[in-house]
Amino acid sequence: MDLPVMPPVKPMLAKTVPDIPPGMQYEAKWDGFRAVVFRDGDEVEIGSRTTKPLTRYFPELVAAFRRELPERCVVDGEIVIAREGRLRFEELLERIHPAASRVNTLAERTPASFVAFDLLALGGDALDGRPLAERRAALEGALADAAAPVHLAPASTDLATARGWFSRYEGAGLDGVVAKPLDAPYAAGERTLFKIKHKRTADCVLAGYREHKSGPVVGSLLLGLYDGEGHLQHVGVSASFPMARRRELAEELEELRMTDLAGHPWAAWADESAQAAARLPGAVSRWTGTKDLSWVPLRPERVVEVGYDHMEGTRFRHTTQFQRWRPDREPASCTYEQLEEPLSYDLGEILR
Repeated sequence: MDLPVMPPVKPMLAKTVPDIPPGMQYEAKWDGFRAVVFRDGDEVEIGSRTTKPLTRYFPELVAAFRRELPERCVVDGEIVIAREGRLRFEELLERIHPAASRVNTLAERTPASFVAFDLLALGGDALDGRPLAERRAALEGALADAAAPVHLAPASTDLATARGWFSRYEGAGLDGVVAKPLDAPYAAGERTLFKIKHKRTADCVLAGYREHKSGPVVGSLLLGLYDGEGHLQHVGVSASFPMARRRELAEELEELRMTDLAGHPWAAWADESAQAAARLPGAVSRWTGTKDLSWVPLRPERVVEVGYDHMEGTRFRHTTQFQRWRPDREPASCTYEQLEEPLSYDLGEILR
């Protein structure tokens, strides 16, 4: 491979701001795997956000890139899986599998798409030092004839349009809007972009915690919501605390600690067959490898209010933010019914 911009490249990143800033280029914030694609003839490499290769996990996209991208280029974008008009992040996670046979089966069953939103090189020219406005024009020209599963991300410089996208696109599984300075070069690995995400709160049952890697203090709180059948489902974690607060939480929650899992609503997590059937708090993640995922069970008697951006299926998509304890709420009242449901929006309308 011999390109003007060579791997590895860390993609340009965004920092969170509360409002959509004026005078920029606006795009949807896609909920998938960030990917920088390098193509030099038949050679294709897909780099992740951390520069680790994703190539082997998406064979259907490798074939599509050879067919739909310019012969020599470097393109920044997002790998997504769309089904029934929505993004499906959990189905992307299934792709990170050591068995090629499993990856190939999933590639046929739930094929991925690629949404392109920046161009770092084209032919023999490096474009990363040029302003975004020039790179966007070059990207539109380079992908003028591209067909699914390669898509050009919609973009606009109209603030009213961006605000409309922020409201409507969530129903298709997107989680906000990204604002990009029009005159900025491509700053690899730097947070020079701006992201505006949805913010909501939910009252959850505290059912356990994981200890911090530094010792016997709270690392993350394990959260649950009751489903329609009265089962407490693991929905995510709250994890960002100063070290002093982590120590305080460990002392504060000591009275709720259970000596064993008997009687705990998540007692089945220790059974491998149960882990295979559901997303339980002790299940092994392919992303964390051998990381210790053991946890401390607590009597599910305390309610915590957390901030979150959006749901992925039955779970919070990202780590939630601790807001406050809710002594006025009964744990049994913490159900999925309290969650705000965004209006449905067909992803196909966006990609067209």
